[in-house]
Amino acid sequence: MKRRDLLKAALALPLLPLLARGAQALPAAVAGALRSRVRPGHAGWPAPAEWEALERAVGGRVLKPVSPFAGGPGTAAYAQAVKQLHNPFALGDDPALTQTSGWAEAWTSRPSAYAVAAESSADVAAAVAFAHRHRLRLVVKGGGHSYQGTSNAADSLLVWPHRMNQVTMHDAFVPQGGEGKATPLPAVSVQAGAMWIDVYHAVTTLGGRYVQGGGCTTVGVAGLVQSGGFGSFSKGFGTAASNLLEAEVVTADGALLIVNEHAHPELFWGLKGGGGGSLGVVTRLTLRTFDLPPVFGAVFGTIKAASDQAYRALVARAVAFYRDALFNPHWGEQMAFAPDNTLSISMVFQGLSQAQAEQAWKPFFDWVRARREYGFAEPPRTLALPARHFWDAGFFRQHAPQLMADDDRPGTPAYHMVWKGDRGQVGWFIHAYQSAWLSEKLLGRGRQAALADALFTASRRHDFALHFNKGMAGGESSAVARTRNTAMNPQVAEAFALAICAEGSGPAFPGMAAPDLAEARRHAAAVGGAMDALRAVAPDAGSYVSESDYFLRDWQQRFWGPNYARLLRAKRRYDPEGLFFVHHGVGSEGWKENGFTRTG
Repeated sequence: MKRRDLLKAALALPLLPLLARGAQALPAAVAGALRSRVRPGHAGWPAPAEWEALERAVGGRVLKPVSPFAGGPGTAAYAQAVKQLHNPFALGDDPALTQTSGWAEAWTSRPSAYAVAAESSADVAAAVAFAHRHRLRLVVKGGGHSYQGTSNAADSLLVWPHRMNQVTMHDAFVPQGGEGKATPLPAVSVQAGAMWIDVYHAVTTLGGRYVQGGGCTTVGVAGLVQSGGFGSFSKGFGTAASNLLEAEVVTADGALLIVNEHAHPELFWGLKGGGGGSLGVVTRLTLRTFDLPPVFGAVFGTIKAASDQAYRALVARAVAFYRDALFNPHWGEQMAFAPDNTLSISMVFQGLSQAQAEQAWKPFFDWVRARREYGFAEPPRTLALPARHFWDAGFFRQHAPQLMADDDRPGTPAYHMVWKGDRGQVGWFIHAYQSAWLSEKLLGRGRQAALADALFTASRRHDFALHFNKGMAGGESSAVARTRNTAMNPQVAEAFALAICAEGSGPAFPGMAAPDLAEARRHAAAVGGAMDALRAVAPDAGSYVSESDYFLRDWQQRFWGPNYARLLRAKRRYDPEGLFFVHHGVGSEGWKENGFTRTG
């Protein structure tokens, strides 16, 4: 934290317990209203003078977000926003917008009534204390990618740490309280408003080291870590949560805590995969970094089968090949299966040379070429580059501009880039999204046929993908062990992949053309059918909290399994009144769907 932030925190924090006590000391008649939150225009909504007091406390950084689409197609703001609809950086720079515009018959992206554009942890603490005192619905938005709609809510107060994006490298970091106990480790400290491209630029491109983060460069660091956090190379380095060494977090009473294995260990554990926005507002994280492999690379290709029977055989061959050749720490990303009898390969590797990667795939591609019933819709190719350039925008502009897109607005950082393959999700409107972890037991010789049958049957109903980097089975042993010491569903350590099946359409922010709900329902039925086929061989499969079904019923068990009871205890200790609410978050069963009224 910068020195001026420490001074601001020192000045602000003594006032926060007074605010909290003020909320707890409300008359009994008013205290009953704590069972519901206050909306604009209702009794108890802060008066203008109270908002002005908050504004003074945070240096004038209280905003009233307004969507650029609110005025309709005839306005200049609407026209300018449409031009940037495929630029995730532009959406992220607007506190009124989110990277996902909604989910059919579930939620729609809507601006908060007010936002605090936080520049320090003291600003965050002041906003939290204000929400606590006035019984407001509080929302936190980092990257704004939440598929579940957790980073937006109408009539709420938004904590927006977008400007808190400082990244600091450490040669030998020791968590607070760990002096003489913990081994110093290379690490990086990241403020809560940073995106992963900010971190990759500092750690890898400039620093020559590796940090485990997300695949999409515009995802928020804090949200990804709190959800667990997978990247392309998770099997080699663990989940992002597993590499968390320390966090700074504002709790519901406005306290600013440093949490790690030595201080508030239960809260620290809960932040490692317990889901963002449920236990507190993270303002800074410190993550372990690793030696950078010499090379990162990828293997691409698409195989087309001439018949359903041939495709079924191809699926079985792919499963066996993965188990024999790729089920190890070197490989990540995905294979996609589709109703048109295509198998699309988009795999990445680390710790191998290009020649070694090509040799690994040679038996599979030779098998395909030897059979007339198969052809390559996209010929296989293997790419490799120095790992230090994997997120280097300048390198890609020169050598592979077809793979990345810049934030081309004037005055933006030159290193801000996004993979072109991720731009289809910018502002997208979700029709359906489901996921399931598939156990490594399904790769056993006696189970492979049943798995291949399930994959084939699912592909008749909707396309889907196996994300091998989102299951830790087959990974590096210490990375698997660290992942077990997180709040995530323990199934992640035994899963060889996360199956994901999803469908959506283009942006549908309020003020734009309404989405086709009939089409969305058809897509949702198809996605459900595909996932039902997969769950026939994995009936108890858990689901990844960040990539899951909004309508999931047994979400506590699917997201966290036996860890949920422990998470709930931490919630009750650090947020006993339930200030922090997100859809399907820890303790959210105590509130109605909109988060404004308790269920009991």
